[in-house]
Amino acid sequence: MNPLTLEWVAKAEGDRATAERELRATTDLNLDAVCFHCQQCVQKYLKARLQEANILVPRTHDLTTLLDLLLPIEPTWKRLRAGLQRLSTFAVVYRYPGLFAD
Repeated sequence: MNPLTLEWVAKAEGDRATAERELRATTDLNLDAVCFHCQQCVQKYLKARLQEANILVPRTHDLTTLLDLLLPIEPTWKRLRAGLQRLSTFAVVYRYPGLFAD
């Protein structure tokens, strides 16, 4: 893997670890934060794959946008679309008042 891909992977793993730590909380569990870090983890892994394929990595939180860029090289990933659409909402929408993850 190229060095920048490895950086994306390291950052993705950091978000995964943070989400897992929060899920183990015995008090004040923050599901908004868990979902946010899960979205961030997937976003960074998708960007790592783009980086490794030498495809320009866009500045976006929309996981389906990233998926569309990857489908030419990872066509079986099309089955992930619905889950990625749902997960994308946790990047921004749940960070503001009005909605809470459950």
